[in-house]
Amino acid sequence: MEKRQLGRTGLRVSRLGLGTMTWGRDTEVAEAAEQLKVFLDAGGTLVDTADVYADGGAEYLLARLLDDGLVARSELVIATKAGSVPDSARRFDASRGHLLAALDASLRRLGTDYVDLWQVHSFDPDTPTEETLHALDLAVSSGRVRYVGVSDFCGWQLAKAAAWQQCSGGGRVPLASTQMEYSLLQRGIEREVLPAARDAGVGLLASSPLGRGVLTGKYRHGVPQDSRGASPYLSGFVQPYLGERSRRIVDAVATAADGLASSPLAVALSWVRDRPGVAAAVVGARTAAQLTSALSVEALTLPDEIRGALDDISAPVRRYPDQDWNEL
Repeated sequence: MEKRQLGRTGLRVSRLGLGTMTWGRDTEVAEAAEQLKVFLDAGGTLVDTADVYADGGAEYLLARLLDDGLVARSELVIATKAGSVPDSARRFDASRGHLLAALDASLRRLGTDYVDLWQVHSFDPDTPTEETLHALDLAVSSGRVRYVGVSDFCGWQLAKAAAWQQCSGGGRVPLASTQMEYSLLQRGIEREVLPAARDAGVGLLASSPLGRGVLTGKYRHGVPQDSRGASPYLSGFVQPYLGERSRRIVDAVATAADGLASSPLAVALSWVRDRPGVAAAVVGARTAAQLTSALSVEALTLPDEIRGALDDISAPVRRYPDQDWNEL
């Protein structure tokens, strides 16, 4: 699998990453082991997790696979996140105290003394950005973290954070990455986040590149009982992408797949993977067979005419100040 630089850093990651959001909850040890083996055999290196996935269960499960000798720690690029909290009054806590305590807890669960990429899970409006970023600097200077990034920051938040790290003197660690949802069904980051990331030299990790599974075509004729859309945990995650606009885009992806003798999954994933600014597309699968299908995208590069057609049918609505003056 091709490796790419993550932003303007020396860290190289596989251009497809393995997501673990369901590990420890819907995905048990044996299935997770099979997924990781399939991923490694395909040349993958980037494994993405978070301290809140299955309340820490995903990190524990990954540690178990490392302990079992399935893979050497040095062969993985482990990315985890901190900042989400199970508190209805405060969904995110990116204070220095919480983040550093969460990092120590993640390291204990993962059974390692460092993570390759540590990400702030979301912007915390109740904590000064400078304080949040100082926690990232401390994590790197202490050796517990190699590279840092953010997740779910809007355009101005990302630009502010990246500029602060670049312009505040010595000791600051540049942001390597931002993780955002990006697919043919969700192109909102193209308005401000992606331009800000590219300008600042921050690599994009594209999450939910298959439109939460909808772009595979599995929901074209209803909600399969064994799908995420039928899961009590994830049905609300899938539902927003089951409308008429999504159906038109999924139909176009299916038509393109037929013309290429490929699958809708491969077409949709290839589109995201090769968008400007994308360092890696993070894929979460329910089974090893599903992951194998996703990894087959390595053999596919979309022709320009098909990419252009998909661009057109999925184009987000442009409004002021994005639209051209002659359109006003």
